[in-house]
Amino acid sequence: MPRSLITLTTDFGTSDHFTGVMKGVIKQIHPAADIVDISHDIQPYELNEGGFVIAEAYRYFPRNTTHLVVVDPGVGSSRRPILVEAGSHRFIGPDNGVFSLIYAREPKHKVRHITASKLFRGDISRTFHGRDIFAPCAAHLSKGLPPARFGKLIGDYIQLGLLTPQRTARRVWSGAVLKVDRFGNLITNFHISEFPDLPTRPFEFRVGLERLRRLALNYAETAIGEVFVIAGSSGYFEVAANQASAARTLGCGAGAPVELEVF
Repeated sequence: MPRSLITLTTDFGTSDHFTGVMKGVIKQIHPAADIVDISHDIQPYELNEGGFVIAEAYRYFPRNTTHLVVVDPGVGSSRRPILVEAGSHRFIGPDNGVFSLIYAREPKHKVRHITASKLFRGDISRTFHGRDIFAPCAAHLSKGLPPARFGKLIGDYIQLGLLTPQRTARRVWSGAVLKVDRFGNLITNFHISEFPDLPTRPFEFRVGLERLRRLALNYAETAIGEVFVIAGSSGYFEVAANQASAARTLGCGAGAPVELEVF
């Protein structure tokens, strides 16, 4: 399949010109590229949220898709631009840990430091590498330029530590909220596969000041406004509220600590 599909995931929003400009740069280099927006509503600077969104989305795209991810609080610093090859997909973005879930899910991944500056735009801004570095590289990669032409393989790339809950006692784990979705659900980093017996054992999720002991099978079986735990479609346990925002109710957001105790 031709490498002509590019996805975009950023924290740029849609009220400014940033995402449109990146698409224009891509089209200048590779007019035939198809561009799909995954999300531009990542909370500003939230690397874990950006990483979660691309990790949930990439598997549903064709092989050889190029995924451009720009959540880049270190733009203009010494952080490196990288190209990741993983699971027959390619990822372009900053070396700041935003691809940590990709690394975990695709153990045979390869990471390259992008040093082929001839692929960049001529005048590189210190604040808009999405336009001047990442978009041109994604276009050239999608157009068929081999990954080896972008730079050498590296092994010291950044990986974030918020991905897996840490065991703090015999039956207690500490984790965090990866993302708050549009409905206000708190998506935690407690994966169903790691706690398969949770539906059959007493437990307590501690989030903010709330202690939750109910695991619902669906929203309809709970009372309106009730806060509970549910297994989400992404495979992670979520803290939700029926027809309400759990995030607003509990006063929690991405990065908030979550503690699980199983009795």
